[in-house]
Amino acid sequence: MPIRDVLADSTPSISFEFFPPRTERALASLKADMCQFEALSPSFVSVTYGAGGSTRERTHDLVVSIKQAGILEPVPHLTCIHLQEDQLQGILSRYAAHDVGAILALRGDPPEGDSSWSPSDEVMPYAADLVKRIVSFNEAADGPGFAIGVAGFPEGHPETPNQLKQMDNLRAKVDSGADWITTQMFFDNARFNDWCERCEIVGVSIPKIAGIMPVTSLSTLRRMADLAAGTTFPAGLLRELYRWQDDADAVEQVGVDWAVAQCRDLLEQGVDGLHLYTLNKSDATRRLVEALPRP
Repeated sequence: MPIRDVLADSTPSISFEFFPPRTERALASLKADMCQFEALSPSFVSVTYGAGGSTRERTHDLVVSIKQAGILEPVPHLTCIHLQEDQLQGILSRYAAHDVGAILALRGDPPEGDSSWSPSDEVMPYAADLVKRIVSFNEAADGPGFAIGVAGFPEGHPETPNQLKQMDNLRAKVDSGADWITTQMFFDNARFNDWCERCEIVGVSIPKIAGIMPVTSLSTLRRMADLAAGTTFPAGLLRELYRWQDDADAVEQVGVDWAVAQCRDLLEQGVDGLHLYTLNKSDATRRLVEALPRP
């Protein structure tokens, strides 16, 4: 189903996120698991984009491969750090040629070790600037063009401690032409609910898709804490994870059970959609989705 139809449907969407594998072995593993993901009938799947465009070709190849298979609807991430106007036009033209219907527009992270980076050095300093360029591309296209998603941060953005400015930045992305918001992962639904209320206050009314990641190991938990600075890990979750820390299977089950409880609560509250961060592994994702009510 086209993304615009997914967004217009009153039924909550369920989507997955993949990252482009770095090795042939990892790619083969993802392809082997793909039938498991397909069997779960997600509304769409997104494919990440490395810092500074470092996985540009792998992202494109995976997106096109998924699209050509004709079962899953892919949504490529696109970041604007180190992105030039001609590069953007080329990327959008390639996706349009393969009938890719949506883009998740992000500012992104500078390449690791690039301590001199500043937004002022960029052609498109912020995600709102990238959204405007995609809207312009759509206006010149023969057809509906791309649906545009942007990121939301229920627990704040580490580079912008001022929460009022955070909401101004989100409103700027929406006013630039965004069609939906996918949030960063969170583990405390109260934080998401409060953020949704703040969105209403500043006039952000487009669909908000909640980002959920089941904790599958303590090492994964620690990576999450590094990557998503400021994320709250509730005491109840940590207590159970550490209680079973010597039993890897039990730790994974705790993480899946917590994510299931989160998702059920969000669905009962009428969430627009759930976006599951899969880490390219189908088992925890399958167990989570199968435990949820589906229409």
